[in-house]
Amino acid sequence: MQTTQIRLAARPVGEPTDDDFAFVTEELPALEDGQVLLRTIYLSLDPYMRGRMSAAKSYAEPVPVGGVMVGQTVCEVVESRSERRAVGDVVLAYTGWQTYAVADARHTRRLDPDAAPVSTALGVLGMPGFTAYAGLLEIGRPQPGETVVVAAATGPVGSAVGQIAQIKGARSVGIAGGAEKVRALTEEFGFDVALDHRSPTFHEDLAAATPDGIDVYFENVGGTVADEVTRRLNRYARIPVCGLVANYNATEAPAGPDRLPGFMARVLTLSLTIRGFIQSEFEATLTESFQRDMTAWVRDGKVRYREDVVEGLVNAPEAFRGLLVGRNFGKLLVKVGE
Repeated sequence: MQTTQIRLAARPVGEPTDDDFAFVTEELPALEDGQVLLRTIYLSLDPYMRGRMSAAKSYAEPVPVGGVMVGQTVCEVVESRSERRAVGDVVLAYTGWQTYAVADARHTRRLDPDAAPVSTALGVLGMPGFTAYAGLLEIGRPQPGETVVVAAATGPVGSAVGQIAQIKGARSVGIAGGAEKVRALTEEFGFDVALDHRSPTFHEDLAAATPDGIDVYFENVGGTVADEVTRRLNRYARIPVCGLVANYNATEAPAGPDRLPGFMARVLTLSLTIRGFIQSEFEATLTESFQRDMTAWVRDGKVRYREDVVEGLVNAPEAFRGLLVGRNFGKLLVKVGE
């Protein structure tokens, strides 16, 4: 069996280019006991992958130059030498940017296509949804009547954050880029207020949307959005730091004066709580409640989601570049196979 893979050809400087990826076709090894041969149906594209392309120290090892790009996948079992998985099973795996893969059956999770669309295992019922659930409820801890602001609010994490905040009785303010996304925040996802960070009046719009200040800021972006939001934080506000996508392609420090001293002064005088997190930190304690709660919320229409599906593995690099600058609308998936 042959597989087509997309490998890391070079470490990007700034935005990844086509030269940073290599398409390779190679033979897969024969299965050993306990292994399965998987055919990729969907590949998830996520902002964290940009960090894995870098050699900088982080929470996970970088993809080696020449290695297959990492990523979660939904796959079909086409051959099995494991009692855990049968041919025809649809599973969640972590096989990366390739059309076929050999994997240890223990590292897969069987999905039920009758319970929910299998693509949701990569989105609202998967890692992005869990990231929103864990970060907001464990770190943000929204209380009834509080104001929760989330950046990149039409993405799979941000959209879930705003809707979970409302379920908990808080008021949700979403920030996105462009009129279509802003419209979707209120009309599709039910946010209380939606703001366009590209608007020349964003500063004034944010002030009008948060007359009583901000109690929770779910940070996905950084950059100028964070500069504006953090100026409106209330005493004892909480900031779960999930991502800083505005900085991922940066090649130099931002222009202007050093804003860190001013921000640290607000941390001190307002008794702010700021905590970065990786969703895997909460898997042992929250996976069961997440699966129960989010499945029910999606089924009952309390949490809605949107998917942005790109056809063909060949288009993964371009789609990934678009993800880093906000061209996607919803959970970004590559449909690799039927």
